[in-house]
Amino acid sequence: MSELLPLLLLLAIGPFLLAEGLLARYELMVYAVGWRAQVPALPANVPPARGADADRPPDAYLVYLDGIGKRRFTDTRDGGQLVQAVIAGAPELRVLGQVQPYSPLADPLVGRPVWDWLRKHAGITLFLHNVMQTFVAADRRYRPLYNRAVGGQIAEQLRLAGYEPGSGLPVVLLGYSGGAQVALGAVEELWTQLDAPVWLITLGGFHNGANDLTHAAGLYRLTSGNDWIERVGTRLFPERWRLLRRSPWNKALAAGKVRVHRLDPATHVGPQSYISPTARLDDGRSHLERTTAAVIEIVRRECRPDPHRTMPGNSTG
Repeated sequence: MSELLPLLLLLAIGPFLLAEGLLARYELMVYAVGWRAQVPALPANVPPARGADADRPPDAYLVYLDGIGKRRFTDTRDGGQLVQAVIAGAPELRVLGQVQPYSPLADPLVGRPVWDWLRKHAGITLFLHNVMQTFVAADRRYRPLYNRAVGGQIAEQLRLAGYEPGSGLPVVLLGYSGGAQVALGAVEELWTQLDAPVWLITLGGFHNGANDLTHAAGLYRLTSGNDWIERVGTRLFPERWRLLRRSPWNKALAAGKVRVHRLDPATHVGPQSYISPTARLDDGRSHLERTTAAVIEIVRRECRPDPHRTMPGNSTG
């Protein structure tokens, strides 16, 4: 009987996977042919950014790209605790958490009539939709277009939050799980549109390693030996294999752009996850507190403000 379980599971979710595979590509094609424009406006209750006051330049902008649980502007898998902890611990940063990494149209799933019905009657489709979007973003046939769409969405949200192109202010993309695929793919678009130095932090990052990181300032890989989901990504995608030395990921490794920061014994999800507020370390800190401290320490070390920086429209005298 146990041998039949995988087959039964596949038969159960197979139709959903097929439907989601088609829907994920459909949204990208709708964007590509211009049938629908992206949704740049935010709801009235969602600010363009939180953290550092808008009347002065922050030390850096941090964009949080959540995992596949992202469905609306405000939700995250942990109820926003990681973003709130970063804001509380580093008030000098301006933080954006509203980007829709799994929608080329920047349109949240929640609020669409069809998806609201599915959420009530077949909730697994919401999960599978974002899973399939991650694979569309990784697919070499769709990757350039997906990167341009979501990279452009991030650039627009940064402008709305006060980012001045050419200012030299660092942009940090913090990608959790599948959000890492989107973060790595957005580097070129941000460099092109904003001329911004882009730092990457992946937290349990699930990505294919095929995106060009030439214009990334650097990447920190926050990982754990107990994170089997991230480990699947390193084995699933050939560009992550050491054998392919000329892949973009291996080029970045060879150039010294990738640094590993261990967060053992955290898991990818669940009560022992990277962002668990209840799981405790030997020093008494929660996993959430340690992860927050690691992110803030990296940003402060790598994104120090330049005292000689000239903001657009200003002069240093």
